[in-house]
Amino acid sequence: MDNQNRNLILATVLSALVIVVWTVFFPPPKPEPTDPAAQGQVATESAPAAAPATAPLATAAPTVDPAPEAPRVAIDTPALTGSISLLGARFDDLSLKTYREKLDETSPLVRLLAPVGGTDLDSAKPYYVVQGWSALAGVTAAQVPGPKTLWTAPEGAKLTPETPLVLTWDNGAGLVFTRTIAVDPQYLFSITDAVQNTGTAPVSIAPWGIIARHGIPAGNRVYVLHEGAVRMTNGELQEIKYAKITDLDTVPGEGQADVLSAETGGWAGFTDKYWMTTLIPDAARFTSVVKYVASADLYQTETRQPAIEIAAGASTSITTRLFAGAKEWEPIARYQNDPGLFDRLFGDTVDPTQPQITRFVDSIDWGWYYFLTKPMFRLLHWLHAVLGNMGWAIIALTVIIKMIVFPLARTSYISMAKMKEIQPMMEALKERTKDDKQALQRGMMELYKREKINPAAGCLPILLQIPIFFALYKVIYVTIELYHAPWIGWIKDLSAPDPSSILNLFGLLPYATPEPGSLLFIFSLGVLPILLGISMWFQQKLNPAPTDPSQAAIFAWMPWIFMFMLGGFASGLVLYWIANNVITFVQQYSIMSLHGKRPDLFGNIVAGFRKKTAEEPPKK
Repeated sequence: MDNQNRNLILATVLSALVIVVWTVFFPPPKPEPTDPAAQGQVATESAPAAAPATAPLATAAPTVDPAPEAPRVAIDTPALTGSISLLGARFDDLSLKTYREKLDETSPLVRLLAPVGGTDLDSAKPYYVVQGWSALAGVTAAQVPGPKTLWTAPEGAKLTPETPLVLTWDNGAGLVFTRTIAVDPQYLFSITDAVQNTGTAPVSIAPWGIIARHGIPAGNRVYVLHEGAVRMTNGELQEIKYAKITDLDTVPGEGQADVLSAETGGWAGFTDKYWMTTLIPDAARFTSVVKYVASADLYQTETRQPAIEIAAGASTSITTRLFAGAKEWEPIARYQNDPGLFDRLFGDTVDPTQPQITRFVDSIDWGWYYFLTKPMFRLLHWLHAVLGNMGWAIIALTVIIKMIVFPLARTSYISMAKMKEIQPMMEALKERTKDDKQALQRGMMELYKREKINPAAGCLPILLQIPIFFALYKVIYVTIELYHAPWIGWIKDLSAPDPSSILNLFGLLPYATPEPGSLLFIFSLGVLPILLGISMWFQQKLNPAPTDPSQAAIFAWMPWIFMFMLGGFASGLVLYWIANNVITFVQQYSIMSLHGKRPDLFGNIVAGFRKKTAEEPPKK
């Protein structure tokens, strides 16, 4: 191998090493929690009075005040636990009963919402939901509920699926507000605000709802996954990552914001990889706002509904729903009230008595290939229900997908077998033409024509399979069903890296191994990453090594580079790649054997070792 090729390989390896080291030592900056007392205040503005026909929208936003001392009402459902602060009736304390931060049963529950100024937050940053009213005409801002309003709850009240919570507040000026909060056994709250005007003059007020988040949540942002604001407006889905929210343009009267007008309904909130908080107004018309307040490092989504005029002696009510929980497909699809194709095949239909949340399943990040990821996920979900184990469901899904694309794979492997047949003739042609490239091209075309070979036949099927396998990767990466899901033996969590390590001989030695995220963890290879490298190496050995020395060296290193690169990935993803490699190996070996070109697997392996031995310098 000449010096130029050696330098190329050395540069490639060093570049990969630099990227790994930079990622470990210089991760993306994460904002630190700020002192609640120093938090900037979000200005509260009143919309100008207007005739009822124009229906002005609320423009109020809550101030950010710590309120750990306010009275609270407990929330207790099969899926959720926490409390509601009566100061502002804000949802700022919510944990998920069925999910823990770590696999250990003593680990804390996943905390979704957290208050400002709490003393037991640990790593949780303030994240809460608050609703209120804007004063438009006939009433002042102090006479409508806001973030500082102290609501009254019945003594001993508790919010459960069987016992809704009824809060009241009398402004002392003729308006009585009643807020009824109901919750289902999973993640959906229904908040109904009723207003009774006992005064002698009409008033005009407008409801709003806000989800506020202080700082970016802990965790690494990745390209293939959306985390940040998500909203549906007039049937159009919009996703804005946290980094993009900080770059929003300045809007007069709003600050850094993106404002959309909904005319046919929608919803807005924040989504993480596995969790989501979303407000869903029942009104078809509302204003949807995504906002960033730099002084407080505050990310905010708002839903502002049209003004309501309440005549003297009259009353009115509006309802807003709040989703706060895990992004599980089944409840989200049920809230959308659309069972989907798979369930329709088994007789499930839409319930006309239930309200529909427009395209709510799109809150799950299906990616660019949503037309593939959605049915793939439904199939994975069904396989999980049938097999009872997500690991086997991943393997079964990989097998089914490989069977579906088998005709494309077959075309590719047949083309590879034919190209292998004419390889000696191709080498002889190169010897005859030497450096005459035009003569070589003419000879190759004549050879393809004479042997009835289409050189592109092997490439096109592979290109067609790329979206399919990328979609499968996406499904396995984003599905919450992998979270703390076991497979076999030592694999207790398919969403986490393989916990075994070659550094302690996979548990035989009594030594602790590097933790995920540490510098040395890249060398702490588990069983699955090693099997991945071996499966890729065997797959390579189905064909002889390239004749070009530099290409041969790069191909020889690839399985082991991938082994280290993917060692820190979720076990479910590594399991998918292993299953895919094994199936591909079997398919390629079988098809090429049937066409009389059985791969010389053992010979290619021996040739690889002989080549390495021949390249070793003689001993002195």
